Amino acid sequence: MADVRLTGIGMTSARTRDRLVQRLREQGIVNLQVLDRIRNVPRHIFVDEALGTRAYEDTALPIGFGQTISQPYIVARMTEALLEGAPPRNVLEVGTGCGYQTAVLAPLVEKLHTIERIEPLLTRAKERIKELGLRNVRFRHGDGALGWKTQAPFDGILVAAAPLTVPEALIQQLGVGGRLLVPVGPEGEQELIRFTRREQRVERESLGAVAFVPLLGGTA
Repeated sequence: MADVRLTGIGMTSARTRDRLVQRLREQGIVNLQVLDRIRNVPRHIFVDEALGTRAYEDTALPIGFGQTISQPYIVARMTEALLEGAPPRNVLEVGTGCGYQTAVLAPLVEKLHTIERIEPLLTRAKERIKELGLRNVRFRHGDGALGWKTQAPFDGILVAAAPLTVPEALIQQLGVGGRLLVPVGPEGEQELIRFTRREQRVERESLGAVAFVPLLGGTA
């Protein structure tokens, strides 16, 4: 039964996933490791059963608590942008949510630390990641804007919610050569930015317009 749950049938089958991967290729995703993760991660187990038939549509879906599971293209785009250049070993994810981005990214890095401010979401994400047998992920219930100082410096930081301005703590926790992927700005005006830390400066690169839920402080 567990195997059927993970592999899926009908609208959650391998054929449906292959169609999604083909759409992502057509939209410009080229990293084969990323495409393979999108194909093999069972997105349907990260959404409510009532939304399972829509799990492999290229769209965001509600997961409760005013949060969403990001659309597959955005997950693939951010993961691909994070992996460009030297492969990151020690990575921080801000905004675990349901754990889908976590599941895509975890096998592609050595260590993944992930923070979520909403405790019931974090609990569910832990269950899903355990179900998938991913063992290089550490979870924390906390304020993601503060980062995870004791585990820094990070080779990569991926933020799955949009602050109005980039949290300085995240910039400070990047190692030299490290990359920070973060959507920035108010609703309707958000831009995906990649920051790269150099010895004497931080480089900034725009990767285009996006739409994310806001990054909130504190915990819930």
